[in-house]
Amino acid sequence: MSPQPSSRSAPSRRRASLRGAAGALLLAALAACAPAPTPEPSPAPGATRPLPSPPRPEPAELEPATPSPASLNMHAYLAGVEERLAARGLLRADDGREVAVDAAGLAQIFVNVALRDEYVREGGRLVRRTTPAPLRRWAGPLRFQIEYGDSVTPEQRRKDRASIAGLAARLQSASGHPAALTGSGGNFTILILNEDERRAIGPHLADLVPGMPVSDTQALTDLSPQIFCTVFTYSQGVSPVYTRAVAVIRAELPPRLRSSCLHEEMAQGLGLANDDPGARPSIFNDDEEFAHLTWLDELLLKILYDRRLQPGMQEAEALPLIRQIAAELIPPPEA
Repeated sequence: MSPQPSSRSAPSRRRASLRGAAGALLLAALAACAPAPTPEPSPAPGATRPLPSPPRPEPAELEPATPSPASLNMHAYLAGVEERLAARGLLRADDGREVAVDAAGLAQIFVNVALRDEYVREGGRLVRRTTPAPLRRWAGPLRFQIEYGDSVTPEQRRKDRASIAGLAARLQSASGHPAALTGSGGNFTILILNEDERRAIGPHLADLVPGMPVSDTQALTDLSPQIFCTVFTYSQGVSPVYTRAVAVIRAELPPRLRSSCLHEEMAQGLGLANDDPGARPSIFNDDEEFAHLTWLDELLLKILYDRRLQPGMQEAEALPLIRQIAAELIPPPEA
């Protein structure tokens, strides 16, 4: 299977570029204002420690597991990030209707978001670098399935389920592509896990996506504190048609960031794989101004699933059609 990962990082007014063995990774200065939790060391070879239970696909009225110090630290860290973002007027829940975009702008934003990859694979590692990509999307109906770690309370599960069901309906309405929440047998799995549960998820990931690259498993289990959530989409071989997706949402996320993560990762998993600093109003922009899908994001989904476009199209072939569709969606003002 061929993966196309995307992720959501902490925002900043400026960014620091950290380069290491895995390549360039952009981390946020704002999140760095509050020291990120220090990851616990891995056990020595041969050592053993109890692992959390596998995530549950359906809500269970069970007493939630006691959070570990690592999870409590992550909860406090993320609460601080959300507080600072909200204080700056970010994580807006409106649809950005006051921001005007013309057809040419819509077409260019679509190219930057849908026909670019945020990550490339080099030497078995995922490296964050924007590169051209073909148009990719789902052919069959999307079936979202939620799996919770034991740390997620029954009340929080009910809230998450309602949010995801409502968002699936909105994605279907915007794109015209069938999408709904299901109890089992889904092809787009949303894992809501705390620190300890996520670190132990490797064996279950192999069940969800047989043949998942080792680098993807490591990226999900060793998620950097500055990455709040992520989604990996998969196709058969080099096909541009998605068949599986796995999103990881941190269970420690406070309400606004949690909602923001669900909106972006579910929408991004439909085929809008890149973030564009020029996309406004949009959630496909690392500036975190908007937490929820905007009117522009819904138009991007509409273009993506327009029947005139076909999976596998490159920019040169698709651009005339994209411009035509954009002009239909945003007609020029009457003279």
